[in-house]
Amino acid sequence: MAIYDPKSLKAEEFINDGEIRATLEYAEQNKHNVELIDSILEKARPKKTATGYVCSGLTHREASVLLACDIPEKTEEIFKIAEQIKLAFYGNRIVIFAPLYLSNYCVNGCVYCPYHLKNKHIPRRKLTQEEVKAEVIALQDMGHKRLAIESGEDPVNNPIEYILDCIKTIYSIKHKNGAIRRVNVNIAATTVENYRKLKEAGIGTYILFQETYHKESYLALHPTGPKHDYDYHTEAMDRAMEGGIDDVGLGVLFGLEMYKYEFAGLIMHAEHLEAVHGVGPHTISVPRIKHADDIDPSAFDNSISDEIFEKITACIRLAVPYTGMIISTRETEEVRSKLLRLGISQVSGGSRTSVGGYTEDERPHDTEQFDVSDQRTLDEVVRWLMQSGHIPSFCTACYREGRTGDRFMSLCKSGQILNCCHPNALMTLAEYLVDYASEETKKVGFPLIERELEKITNPKVKAIAKQNIEDIKNSNRRDFRF
Repeated sequence: MAIYDPKSLKAEEFINDGEIRATLEYAEQNKHNVELIDSILEKARPKKTATGYVCSGLTHREASVLLACDIPEKTEEIFKIAEQIKLAFYGNRIVIFAPLYLSNYCVNGCVYCPYHLKNKHIPRRKLTQEEVKAEVIALQDMGHKRLAIESGEDPVNNPIEYILDCIKTIYSIKHKNGAIRRVNVNIAATTVENYRKLKEAGIGTYILFQETYHKESYLALHPTGPKHDYDYHTEAMDRAMEGGIDDVGLGVLFGLEMYKYEFAGLIMHAEHLEAVHGVGPHTISVPRIKHADDIDPSAFDNSISDEIFEKITACIRLAVPYTGMIISTRETEEVRSKLLRLGISQVSGGSRTSVGGYTEDERPHDTEQFDVSDQRTLDEVVRWLMQSGHIPSFCTACYREGRTGDRFMSLCKSGQILNCCHPNALMTLAEYLVDYASEETKKVGFPLIERELEKITNPKVKAIAKQNIEDIKNSNRRDFRF
């Protein structure tokens, strides 16, 4: 029987079923232990220091106790602390990105995804490099600077060479004042050698959703194809880091398995990365299973309510305070609005989840990976964020200045990252307003920038940011960054 060891490189040891079950039992036994709960909440609370804030984070057992706790006033306290942590480390900035689907050819049999091999009534499509260029120009014309590329797993149709060609094409396109400055990659688990190739291609974050940490369920949900190998999939982040990629993104698909089990496994995975590599996940995504072609989410009996979903998000923020948290257009405007105050720091906007979807006037549905609940345009999302008191950020400076991995985390933990992020967010927002925004959005955005500039405490940084924003308004100069 495998023994729990967060420093092990074996999936069954760092995501240990026995430890998760013991954790869930411990959480159930202590979910009304007010003294313990209060001590955990106090540990999670951000502490002010001379240079900023510090947070201890929580172990998977501590965080699981909070998730299990059903005392209403304690839940409210969890929510308040999650908001405090988000503001302490990420301020009121929300990073904007869009997914770009390259190919829906796939050899796997995942029962929750319409791209599965046996689905014969979904059209299969793979973008040519010319089509990739057209999609990227369409995204640049919206105002996007950051993409997450997506592809099914198919070694014949979507080999690593195809992905690398697409990345090269994306980075090469300069259209008007537009440019994609960061390409994150969400593709199937692969080899150390291929991760090295992705690193050399200049990717940002490597993202891979576990889907479920419950091995028995994982094997049933992935009955055929290379993704059936639970250990190879679960150990992918270690290979990615061995290949030089120091920004990796975790996530599970909530609704496939018992959410408390998934939550414990997710936090254990973050602990494992910290224990082995000295740096936790750069991002954690929180998708829920949604309707799609050939997929009925009601067929899965572990779906979660909005209220539980909110609590999961808040508890992740308490447990892993320095990670970026991502919510996609799978969720409605109402749900996304609630989650923004509970720890979310990145949102997608104007997303299309079909292959070749951005060049179509009407949203195509025949090749969508999942139904998009929030179908607003990027301009509408940007305006909504600003009207809600947030700064939409198109910043990619940390990645291009080498502030990745443990360097990013050390700056974040010391509070110094705010000296870069706040002015960078305002300068990239100014670019968006000048180049792409509607008049209605500009009327909200420029006064917001003026107010937020005054919050910059360093006089030199404030003066440079103000001058750069004037240059953005009055010339074609772009891409200023701290």
